[in-house]
Amino acid sequence: MGDDVTALLIALACENADLREQLATAQDMLMETAIDAGNLHALIEAMVVERDVWRAEAERLGAKGVRRV
Repeated sequence: MGDDVTALLIALACENADLREQLATAQDMLMETAIDAGNLHALIEAMVVERDVWRAEAERLGAKGVRRV
């Protein structure tokens, strides 16, 4: 192999290694984002349930004509 071909192969191997590292980093970040999104979704669902409970309680108290001060 000529020196030019060897240099080209080394350069390609280095670039490939760098791209693989960048891909691994991006995959890690994507996984963290997916986990965060799942946690946020669960939190929103819990808040919706809590809101519905409060709303039902307010409607129940309103139907009875009870007012809290």
